[in-house]
Amino acid sequence: MKSVTLNSGHQMPMIGLGTWRAQPEDIEKAVEAALNDGYRHIDTAFNYNTEEPIGKTIKNWISDEKIKREDLFITTKLPNVGNRPEDVEKFLEMSLKRLQMNYVDLYLIHMPFSFWGDPETFAPLVNEDSTFQLHDDNDIVSTWREMEKQVEKGKVKSIGLSNFNIEQIERICRSSKIKPAVLQIELHAYLQQKELVEQCKRHDIIVTAYSPLGSPGANSHFISKYNYSLNNFPDILGHPTVRNLAQKYAKTPGQILLRYSNQRGIVVIPKSLNPNRIKENIDIYDFELIEDDMQALANLDKGEEGRIFDFLFFKGVEKHPEYPFKQRLTEDGKRLS
Repeated sequence: MKSVTLNSGHQMPMIGLGTWRAQPEDIEKAVEAALNDGYRHIDTAFNYNTEEPIGKTIKNWISDEKIKREDLFITTKLPNVGNRPEDVEKFLEMSLKRLQMNYVDLYLIHMPFSFWGDPETFAPLVNEDSTFQLHDDNDIVSTWREMEKQVEKGKVKSIGLSNFNIEQIERICRSSKIKPAVLQIELHAYLQQKELVEQCKRHDIIVTAYSPLGSPGANSHFISKYNYSLNNFPDILGHPTVRNLAQKYAKTPGQILLRYSNQRGIVVIPKSLNPNRIKENIDIYDFELIEDDMQALANLDKGEEGRIFDFLFFKGVEKHPEYPFKQRLTEDGKRLS
């Protein structure tokens, strides 16, 4: 497994298992399969409700002496209902308890915007008109300083950001004692975020791509949970360029896309519950895309048109001052079609 060195000095495997949107019993099986296939990087979040099954599976592996904790790289995230300085340690402690660990390797601020949450369930509170209750005076710099304290306390090895834009990252970097080690963002062939990736290189921040295959099942989730749908949901895996390259290299379309991101120096965390696909996703180091093929994939970039996760399924979120994707909105605040 290839790894990259973070600016914190720690090693991060360049492929991890994503765990968003799955049932606990399915996650246990997926993590078991992933560990058997050589994965050592698992990505989760407080909001995913997958920390407990991940922690249970890993604890069993450690108890059976199949693996050591220091051989693993575990990422989790501060939820947007806890995106306040006074809540950072509280939510981290809850995540550690769920994971049955005394530290995580990487802790991310999941989103720059924040909501008010139910004090018992921690679900975001919603108004009568179905808009989310915005906590619109959250200070991301103050929250970051609390993140730094968790490193100093030994509860976290590295800290980073997720879904932040260029201006927000610059604001954090100007004020930080400990720089972000990682930025996790939506990134795939249709949304390559080249300017943001270059900014991260200048700051020695490693980029992690979530939904590196385009998250084929996301639209049905948006519809069922939020009654929200993208007009033109992208099918990256079915693009002729991707399929032709898969045939050329005798690989799957998914393997081509993951290899492309890795060759750009980007960490990928594809989510799958299918044991065969979990194995396929890590099997990308026995070939290399030539320069012309890298360019062919680079040409697929659609910019903002390729974005899937604009978070506008959180009704009213665009009014939050820290909403990161203002370019997704028209002048009157409506979503671009």
